[in-house]
Amino acid sequence: MIPWEKLDTAKIPGSDEELRLMRRGKEFSIKLGTNELMNNRLSGSEAALATLAAKQIEKVAKPIMLIGGLGMGFTLRAALTVLGPKAKIVVSELVPAVVAWARGPMAEVFGDSLDDVRVKIREVDVGEVIRAKSSAFDAILLDVDNGPEGLTRKGNDALYSASGLQAAKTALRAGGVLAVWSSGPNDAFTKRLKRTGLNVNEVAVRATGRGGGARHVIWLAKKA
Repeated sequence: MIPWEKLDTAKIPGSDEELRLMRRGKEFSIKLGTNELMNNRLSGSEAALATLAAKQIEKVAKPIMLIGGLGMGFTLRAALTVLGPKAKIVVSELVPAVVAWARGPMAEVFGDSLDDVRVKIREVDVGEVIRAKSSAFDAILLDVDNGPEGLTRKGNDALYSASGLQAAKTALRAGGVLAVWSSGPNDAFTKRLKRTGLNVNEVAVRATGRGGGARHVIWLAKKA
């Protein structure tokens, strides 16, 4: 058995918590304490976040998508695959080291996705991007934490609050969709989503994308 090797650590802005990038052979893991936040062998539900959202806006000729959280790039690469050549994708990543890892030790995992002409990387809190815009995006995808209840950073809770969801709705164009990833169901969050006036659909997906692994949840909330 190949042992795990710690490649780097990174402080999370606005938190005392620290991310650890681990490698074992060709397997990568990003951990917070004892929790594994992501692993490059388990990408199914994160990829589904992009494909399910893209399906909601498939009739838009030049879609603009905002992805909150780069992570290991599963959602970004899936979006690039399903969106056309006229799409634009803005990826907002709060932790600069995560972007550095993507271009450094995990470059093989990311391939040329970060250099795609459709992609713009912003090292900023996605909440700031959302609050600064009105009717700007056809899709907003949120995968910045373990779900609607902040694990990595308590400041993330604001994204999933009533005011945060209202801000996301304002930032969406008519017919746009807010897609939110979670490691599990959250009835209180479903109710908050519905109270924003968005049309909400809750979808269960598997971590591996092939019918196996943990059951994760994706909310698709569409603006009329």
